[in-house]
Amino acid sequence: MTHAQREAATAALLVAGAKGGDPHAFDALVRRYRARIFALALHLSGSESDADDITQDVFLRAFHSLGQFEGKSEFFTWVYRLAVNRALDARRARVRRSESSFEQDDPRLERAVQVDSRGDPRLAAELRQTYAHLLRALDALPPDMCTTVVLVALQGLSNAEAAVVQRCSRGTIAWRLHEARSRLEAAMASGRLATRRSRAPSSHLESLLAGAGFPVLSFACPE
Repeated sequence: MTHAQREAATAALLVAGAKGGDPHAFDALVRRYRARIFALALHLSGSESDADDITQDVFLRAFHSLGQFEGKSEFFTWVYRLAVNRALDARRARVRRSESSFEQDDPRLERAVQVDSRGDPRLAAELRQTYAHLLRALDALPPDMCTTVVLVALQGLSNAEAAVVQRCSRGTIAWRLHEARSRLEAAMASGRLATRRSRAPSSHLESLLAGAGFPVLSFACPE
């Protein structure tokens, strides 16, 4: 049994336990997936407070709707879909309020620089400029395309898993990634920003962003 299969089997047992009235089973599911849901919401919303609200809301909705979950897809893809829908709603609300999704103290930017600068102030300044430009380009993508990039490149889902979450074909996911790569490369080139790195970027983003180098981040949830 592969790691993914073991993960799915464990989640299925916890779902069955939660449906059967085990008070600890759903708590175990929350602990298992909360950090990933928070990271997903933060990548899509660009706001730590929104991401925290979205994470809490997603698991509250999942708890109240657990009886309707038939197990046709894996539990994590189900809660991912809830999180994506909620995060895109929050993003649209910010647009209606004429609020930029990118802020000077964008937590995605701050954490990315912290991860990659390794305490070097000069490198941090260089990375801040590059990553700020990249995040603006990412946020400028159409919502479905941006979501695909986040799911596959920043969350590590396979094309097949992203297709389940977004309710589309794997071909659509592949096209969105190809188009996103082209748009992000063009945005980086137009900004005339160097993409040279002090160390190699992650394999996901190296192929997707052609060396632009925004790192895969593991976000810790606020307590």
